[in-house]
This record gives sequence, structure tokens and C-alpha cells, in this order.
Amino acid sequence: MVVLVTGAKGQLGQSLQFIASNHPEIQFVFTDATELDITNSENCEKVFEQYKPNFCINTAAYTAVDKAESEPEKAYLINVVGAQNVAAVCKKHDTILLHISTDFVFDGDYSKLGTTTGYKETDVPNPTGVYGQTKLDGEIAIQQTWKKHFIIRTSWVYSQFGNNFMKTILRLASERDKVSVVNDQIGTPTNAIDLAEVLLKIIITYNLQPTTYNHFGIYNFSNEGQCSWYFFAKKIVEYNGIKINLEPIPTTSFPTPAKRPAYSVLDKHKIKTTFGIQINYWETSLNKI
Repeated sequence: MVVLVTGAKGQLGQSLQFIASNHPEIQFVFTDATELDITNSENCEKVFEQYKPNFCINTAAYTAVDKAESEPEKAYLINVVGAQNVAAVCKKHDTILLHISTDFVFDGDYSKLGTTTGYKETDVPNPTGVYGQTKLDGEIAIQQTWKKHFIIRTSWVYSQFGNNFMKTILRLASERDKVSVVNDQIGTPTNAIDLAEVLLKIIITYNLQPTTYNHFGIYNFSNEGQCSWYFFAKKIVEYNGIKINLEPIPTTSFPTPAKRPAYSVLDKHKIKTTFGIQINYWETSLNKI
């Protein structure tokens, strides 16, 4: 079983590399933008022809949320054109596609949600910025191109790899006496290792019953529970034994080019029941790093 991973230098790509040795039944092919540029369809075809993957995990994405507001063409090229290129080459080679999307496809208006379990896969997306819109357009491009796909929406991803909120808080805590953190945006932190394990669980589950499989589509995955960015930061410094003054502030005190969803908790009932997975609470997974 050959699994090709795009964006291997990102935090999810590195997390997949970290756990790859736990899955000797899988032959992994890790590629970064220098080997596989998803915005180049000819390059995609060349790599797929070389490795003939059974599965492709597309972690490659433009994820600079604020920068996307001033670089919409670049974000569109990677998140939409790139996603469509990957879906098209997967279709040509009958490769199962696992694609990573985001809670930013939703606007975060909790008053319209009518539930306490979070956004379901069937809720209507309404992104408020370029990043979220390009990720949603990428989802649509995949759906229109290749039926054998799993689109995994996730949120607040962190790990010991790459750039993320956890590493930013640890860096700031080493440089300052006080750090201000937004306290009125609610979501769920997701350990990238947990996300990587779930992606492989989906692959293994599909591989056991490929001829009768009919569970393609969109799934939500994050860790369990919910918190604010402030409380997340509080637990990060606590688990690392750091003493620092954390100050909770409203979003209005920390303006950014891109608007963040005020509430982006994801309902995970579908992925839990379809694949029989147990999901760790976010504090448990944070404490493992």
C-alpha cells in the first residue's frame, strides 16, 4: 500500500513522518513543494506516474490566514487550483484522496447554530476571509472532480513541528513578562499527531473493504472539548512549568487583517461512528507533548 503525502515539511506532514514507523504495512512517499508542486498539473502527473500511490494525503496548503487577505491570488492558486490538480491526478490514477480543510469555512456566528455540539458537516459554510473562502472553494473543486475523497475539516492544529500557536506562546513566554491572549474566540485545539493517526485509520479502514466502500465525503476532526485561545495558552504554559502573566483580552483589542470565527467547535459524531474512533480531550493530548 503506497501513501503519498504532499506538504511533507508542514506540521501535519512532519507529524505523519513521526508516526510512519508505527505502520510498516504502509509505504510512505513524503513530498514537499520542491518535488511535488500541486499548482503544477504536469508535475503532479509525473510524481503520480513514478510512485503510483493507492492513497494521497494532501496536507499542502496556503495557511497564512492574515497574509491571504493581501495575497488572494497566491492563496487561490494553492488552495483551489492545487486542490483541483491533486483531485484530477487522483482520479486518473484511481487514487483515494484525503484532503485537509478547516473550521474557517464557517463564520462562527454561534447564534445561528442552534446546537451545543458544534458545526456539523451538513451546516452551510460562510467563510469571512480569503483563507476560508479558498479552502471552501478547494473542497468544492475536489467534490466536482473526484468522488473517491475524504475531506477532513479540522481546527487549531498544533504540534512540536512547524509554526503554530503552542510554539508561539512558548516563544513569547521566554521573551516577555506578560502576554495578552484573545479570550472571546472559542474552538478546539487539535494535536497534529492525533489528526495524523486518524488519517491513517481512515486509510486502513478503507483498505479492508475497498469494493463495498461508500463512506466518502466531508468529515470533522479535532480533539474533544472546547476553550478560548486564552485558556489554551494558560494550559500550554502550565504544562510546561512556565510562570508568566497571561492577560485575557477581547478580539477588538487585537485587530487582524482576517476576521476569525468567534465560535468554531466541530461536531465529530460522524467520524467517530463511521470509523469507530475514540478521540482524546484536547487537554489530554496537549499534556502528551
